[in-house]
Amino acid sequence: MADGKRHVHGVDYEKVTADYMRRRQLKSGTAGWVLLAGLGVAYVISGDFAGWNFGLAQGGWGGLLIATVLMAVMYTCMVFGLAELSSSIPVAGAGYGFARRALGPFGGFATGTAILIEYAIAPAAIAVFIGSYVEALGLFGLKSGWPVFLAAYVIFVGVHLWGVGEALRLMFVITGVALVALVVFIIGMIPKFSAARLFDIPATDAFGASSFLPFGIFGVWAALVYAIWFFLAIEGVPLAAEEARDPRRDMPRGIIAGMTVLLLTAALILVTAPGGAGSNALKESGNPLPEAARRAFGGDNLLADFVNYVGLAGLIASFFSIIYAYSRQLFALSRAGYLPRWLSVTGRRHTPYLALIVPATVGFLLASLTMDGDLLIQIAVFGATVSYVLMMLSHIVLRRREPDMPRPYRTPGGVVTTGVALVLALAAVVATFLVDVKAALITAGIFVVCLAYFWFYSRHRLVANAPEEEFEAIERAEAELA
Repeated sequence: MADGKRHVHGVDYEKVTADYMRRRQLKSGTAGWVLLAGLGVAYVISGDFAGWNFGLAQGGWGGLLIATVLMAVMYTCMVFGLAELSSSIPVAGAGYGFARRALGPFGGFATGTAILIEYAIAPAAIAVFIGSYVEALGLFGLKSGWPVFLAAYVIFVGVHLWGVGEALRLMFVITGVALVALVVFIIGMIPKFSAARLFDIPATDAFGASSFLPFGIFGVWAALVYAIWFFLAIEGVPLAAEEARDPRRDMPRGIIAGMTVLLLTAALILVTAPGGAGSNALKESGNPLPEAARRAFGGDNLLADFVNYVGLAGLIASFFSIIYAYSRQLFALSRAGYLPRWLSVTGRRHTPYLALIVPATVGFLLASLTMDGDLLIQIAVFGATVSYVLMMLSHIVLRRREPDMPRPYRTPGGVVTTGVALVLALAAVVATFLVDVKAALITAGIFVVCLAYFWFYSRHRLVANAPEEEFEAIERAEAELA
C-alpha cells in the first residue's frame, strides 16, 4: 500500500521504524525462576489477608470451602496451561499474545482488555484494604481515605519508575515478610481452633440450607467470586517474559512454584482464621486476620498487633506487583497499536513510565471515590474470569491447530486440563452476576467501550513489528511459499 499499510484479516498493519521499537524496550535478563515464583506469590498474597472473607457472607464456611476447592482446581489447571503458552510464546503481552495467535486480533485485544481491567482495578481494591489496616493501627492518626491511597500509589509507582530489577527484588523481600506474618498467624491460631466456630452463621431458609451451607446451594456459586481472591493474578507471571533470563525454561518453573505456595496458604488461612474467631465475626471485616486474632484471644494482643503491622506487607506486596502487571499489559497493547502508542514509550531505565502512571491515576480516583473494596474486587474478578475463558480457549485452539508448534513445556493432560479450567471459568463469569449485577454491568460496559475503540479506530493502526504481531507476517509468508 502507498501509505505503508497492509490489510490482513480485517485489520491494517503499519511497518514502523527501528526508532519506534528502540523507544519501547524493556530491560531483559532481569528475573530467574525464583524471582518469577516470588512475583507470582506477590501478585496474590493480599488475598490471604483480606477479601476472601466476604465469601463467608455469601456461602458460609461450607459454601466458601467448596468454592475455594473449585477455584483451586481451576487455577491449577489454568497455570499448567499458561506454563505451556508462556514457554512457547514468551512475549510481554502474555494473555493478549496467546489469544492473538489463537483467536486473531479481535480475540487478542478482547483478552488483553479483560486482563487490563483486572489489573487496573485490583490495586484500587487493595488500596482500600491497606486503608483499613492503617486505620485499625491508628498510624500517624490517618483514617482510611485518599491520603493513604495517594501515598501508596506515589511510593510504589515511584519504585517501579526507578527500575524493574530494583522493583522485583524489593517485591521479593516484601513478599517474604508477608509470608512470615501468615506463618506466625497460622501457628498462633491453631490452639484456638474449634470446628464449631466454622459453622456459627445461622442457616437461612434458602434452598438446601444447613449449618454447613447456611445460604444454601446457590451460596456456593456466589462465593466463587471471593474464593478467586485467594489466587487472583497468578496468571500475571508470563507478563515478565521479555524481562526474564530464560523465559522458555523459567516461566513454567516460576508460575508452578508460585501456585504451589498459594494453594498451601489458602488452605491454612481458610481453616485457621474462621476456626479461631468464628465465620460470623469475619464475614464483613476489612482486616480479617487481625480481627480473627482479637476475637480468638479476647481483645488486643501481640499476635493481632504483629499480624496487623506485618500484614500490611502482604497487601503492599500485591499492590506493588499488580502495578507491574498492569503496566506490562498496557505497554504491550500500546506498542502493538491496539491502544494509543504514546503509552508504551520507555524511559532511560527502560520502564514504561506512562503505562505505570496513567492506570495509577485511574485506580487512585476509583479507590477515593468508591471507598468500596468489595465492589472493586467484583469488577476485577469479572475482568479476570473473562480473560481466563479466552486464554484457556486459546490453549485448546493452538493445540488443535498448531500441534507442531515448539512447546518447551507441555501441559499435563493437554486440552483436558485446560478444558476443566475453561468450564470452571465460565461458571465464575456467571457467578459475578449472581453476587452483584451492578459490578458486572459496570465491567461489561467498560469492556464494550474498549472493544468499540478497537473496532472503529485502532484495528486500522496496528504495528506489524510488535513481537505479538510478527507471527502474522511469518504465517503469511509460509502460506505464500506453500
